[in-house]
Amino acid sequence: MKLKNEPQLPEMKLPIGITPEMAQLIVPGDLNDPIAAQFIPDARENTILPQELYDPTGDYPHSPLKALVHRHKNRVLLKPTMVCAVYCRFCFRKDMIGPEGDTVTQSDVDQAIEYIKAHTEISEVILTGGDPLVLSPKRLAALMQQLQAIPHIRWIRIHSRIPVVAPDKISDEMLTALKGIKPVLLAVHANHAREITPKAGAALARLAHNGVVLLGQSVLLKGVNDTVETLAELFETLMVNRIKPYYLHHPDLTAGTSHFRMSFEEGMELMRQVQQRVSGVSLPQYIVDIPGGVFKIPVNPQNIQAVADKPGDYVLRDPMGNEHYYSDSLVKA
Repeated sequence: MKLKNEPQLPEMKLPIGITPEMAQLIVPGDLNDPIAAQFIPDARENTILPQELYDPTGDYPHSPLKALVHRHKNRVLLKPTMVCAVYCRFCFRKDMIGPEGDTVTQSDVDQAIEYIKAHTEISEVILTGGDPLVLSPKRLAALMQQLQAIPHIRWIRIHSRIPVVAPDKISDEMLTALKGIKPVLLAVHANHAREITPKAGAALARLAHNGVVLLGQSVLLKGVNDTVETLAELFETLMVNRIKPYYLHHPDLTAGTSHFRMSFEEGMELMRQVQQRVSGVSLPQYIVDIPGGVFKIPVNPQNIQAVADKPGDYVLRDPMGNEHYYSDSLVKA
């Protein structure tokens, strides 16, 4: 996909979006506040490195339709909205979401549903975006009913920040919209234990008590959760709130996000130390998306090999045994 290496680009602007729940967690005057770092714009976003990508996970090349990404044979991403309740400064879709990003119409969603019906090899639909839970319960219920009715769909997964950043939205109507015969899994995005407030905990309990399987996904972020203590507390807090930590993402090569990224070596050492401190059930898989959106690769010494004499350059081995070149020159400074 297109590289962006100009120092400032108008299209790189990401709208500011933060809910009252998150805003009240920010410590005034603390320049290192981990909640503020996730949502408040930073001048460093205007630093675009040559290897950073407009579409780091390869959505566009694998999108047969506007609202649908079909990267893997047996599952698809369905994007019913490109709006979020909060806008994360490290978002890998930062050029696609918000008022100046992509738009998705009901017609786009209808076409995606017809595509899913026609492709019987698809067994899992992953609702993403944007944040699917910003939809009204009525719209969400209609969409879920359509997906539940497709015979070859075995379960539905939803990726959302809503239970954490706007827990009041997990209403009785929303819970009813999520109910169905087939399993519904909710991957809840949280990066710091402080995000799991008492109100968020109550919302998560309501979801769990209504049969929604809760998974946790987090991003390893410099200045947010880059210590052993912070990561251990995050994973254990997720477990206490009925969320099984699922993925810890190494940050994608998203334009303007180098200040959030660590080296693979730093990330692996953090996870090695965290593993010594928490129960195995609290550990997510530490993974990285290969640019271009082909595979997720577990970040471990077996799959991530540094290139000798080239700091920041790596060879990544995917699950099929294929090797991929990866360069992140921020560690060359």
